[in-house]
Amino acid sequence: MERALRAYAAVLRLVRRLPEDTRPYYAKYVRENFVNYRDVEVTDPKAVDEIFHRTYNHSLWILNKYSIDKSAAKRLKEICL
Repeated sequence: MERALRAYAAVLRLVRRLPEDTRPYYAKYVRENFVNYRDVEVTDPKAVDEIFHRTYNHSLWILNKYSIDKSAAKRLKEICL
């Protein structure tokens, strides 16, 4: 749970780097996704690792879409991978 909260906070920090008009959309998108996965069975480490891996990859994709250097996601990478 703690790892998920740290990842959530890190992703929200990345949302602040996006263009101002896109921030509300992505903040809502992030919250919805974290809520959707809150019931994942934590006893299955493979499933949990897959979700964190997807979190990182999706974040990189969004940063790339808005031409933001992926080094901004360094902290998220440390949490997720």
